[in-house]
Amino acid sequence: MELRIAGITEESVVDGPGLRFVVFVQGCRRRCPGCQNEDTWDPAGGYAVAVTELLEQIKHARLIKGVTFSGGEPFLQPAPLAWLGRQVKKLGLDVVTFTGYTWEELLSLAQENRAVKELLEASDYLVDGPFILSERDLSLPFRGSRNQRIIDLHKERVVEDLD
Repeated sequence: MELRIAGITEESVVDGPGLRFVVFVQGCRRRCPGCQNEDTWDPAGGYAVAVTELLEQIKHARLIKGVTFSGGEPFLQPAPLAWLGRQVKKLGLDVVTFTGYTWEELLSLAQENRAVKELLEASDYLVDGPFILSERDLSLPFRGSRNQRIIDLHKERVVEDLD
């Protein structure tokens, strides 16, 4: 199974709690003005990688607390990310997924698309909502604009920070 990605960051402290391995997926339909990842918008951009290859890289990463799926839009490629998320959790790591969709939109999509449901189930936290330039707030942990929420998917509730 392959995933189209823009790239990876093997060690990040800005994409979730602790040291993280980050997968930046390729493709996003929202094209939010002011987006910091415009290079991820084109679904034909980036490059294809086998999810098994990503898993091997994650296994060899040292001191990471978890893996973050960012973008682009992860929910445009939910099946390979759901598989990867399940494997990551077997390693004892957590999964944070960033999305331009709202949680409510994803719950609706999950009723029609099993892979969306599986990616939600494989994620521990969801950072939801489009980036809105007029609501930009650099003081927020792990978010770019005030409309975006951090959702603890195990408790199904909004939280202020990721711990």
